[in-house]
Amino acid sequence: MWRRVSHPDDDRVTEIITGLYLSPPEIAVSLGAAALVAARWLPPAARPRVTIAAGAVLVLSTIVLGAVGIRWQLLPVLAGAAVASPFAFIPLLRRRTGRPPWRARWWLALPGSVACAGLIATGPVAAWAFPVPVFPEPSGRFAVGTRVVQWTDVRRPESFTADPRDRRTVVVQLWYPARPSPAGARRARYLGRTEHEARTVSDALAHEVGLPGFLVDGVPRAHSHAVVDAPVAGGGGRFPVVLFSPGSGGVRTQNTAWAEELASHGYVVAALDHPYDSAAVVLTDGRTIRSRTTSTGDRDEDEKLAVGWTAVRAADLCFVLTQLERLDAGVITGPLTGRLDTGRVAATGHSLGGAAALRAARQDGRFDAVIDLDGYPHGPASPSLHRPVLALTQAITPGTDPRYLPRLTEALRNNTATSYRLTVPGATHLTFMDGPLYLPPVPSIVGSLGRTESPHVVAATTLAFLDTTLRHGPGDLAGALSAYGDLRVHRPAGGR
Repeated sequence: MWRRVSHPDDDRVTEIITGLYLSPPEIAVSLGAAALVAARWLPPAARPRVTIAAGAVLVLSTIVLGAVGIRWQLLPVLAGAAVASPFAFIPLLRRRTGRPPWRARWWLALPGSVACAGLIATGPVAAWAFPVPVFPEPSGRFAVGTRVVQWTDVRRPESFTADPRDRRTVVVQLWYPARPSPAGARRARYLGRTEHEARTVSDALAHEVGLPGFLVDGVPRAHSHAVVDAPVAGGGGRFPVVLFSPGSGGVRTQNTAWAEELASHGYVVAALDHPYDSAAVVLTDGRTIRSRTTSTGDRDEDEKLAVGWTAVRAADLCFVLTQLERLDAGVITGPLTGRLDTGRVAATGHSLGGAAALRAARQDGRFDAVIDLDGYPHGPASPSLHRPVLALTQAITPGTDPRYLPRLTEALRNNTATSYRLTVPGATHLTFMDGPLYLPPVPSIVGSLGRTESPHVVAATTLAFLDTTLRHGPGDLAGALSAYGDLRVHRPAGGR
């Protein structure tokens, strides 16, 4: 399968074969290098032609990559070609100058050829393990637009700083149903509005998990399907709103595949960066705010800290909902004025963001439903929830985390509305975000569902829940959810 990724800041266009996660120039470099090594073992009559052709392909494709940017995954390929080149071309040059040809004996050449082939093979394997992410095509009837806004809550001091004049500021990315855009329209860059922002955020995320930034250098190169500032879809209808809080250290774009899928089905998704909590937040004035939330290593102490961080995030969600109401009413100007159905709102989040969504819905009656993507419910379990909840989790046992399931079960049972807990087989914590699209497909890291199925499962289950709770759509919600895993339905006391 081929996928075109266009770069809006210049005229470059890269075709990517999604199965290999390599562009044609990268494939050409790899094939040219492999042919250069293989030429040594061909019949004498074929060696010169294959060597010259391989060298030409290698040089031309390397020049192209030099212009568009060489990824680190191709460096072993180029190293293998560099080692093989003298042994491939020196015999040809000696023959052209009339000197006797010289070739290493096979038992000397074989180990070198194997070593070069190993280096060359490392490149495609590394590109497959750490690819430029390719986002799934949204399946809904709407095209998707996106825009980023920054809002300051003038009534709330910034609790992470000592400056009494500092007020809480959040950065919000909106994905919304849009009109179809012409070919070549500027697609949103993943992780940031600009290349600089995307690389800043990518490096910060890598640092959060202890990885060298270069390993995931393909991530800030990626573009999603949404078109920046695309016109809102016609028809004049209003769209239900879904607010999203990322995981601890996470960023607003970490669930882009999910957000685009929801927007294509007629929802407006508003995802937040939480300054001093998200790995890196780039403000409109150019400042970058780094995370200050760090673990102490003590479970009880970390729980106390998480309760405070969850409270800040919940307040952020409530503030953004207020801003969206003002945007819909025209108090804040924007293309979505009059198009937001703020009477149908869901609070959602991943990990710590899921806890924040639960807490926001518990303290703010404007939220009509909650989706918790594998988030431990930090904070008080009272007052009771009065909204339907969908909790998606990985397989958890008392041996892996003795607190998680009892705490989550308590939160769902202490609810006056029907709630659902779906355990997704083969999932890990990172399954519920974009991680499977660009991290090595190792089951212990991203689960065993695969790069295609992981975003599909998360989107399909949450869409079924949202269509039922916000749109009151017909159908058997429990049956739809149970198709994806082990479902537990928590009905209110006295319910059937």
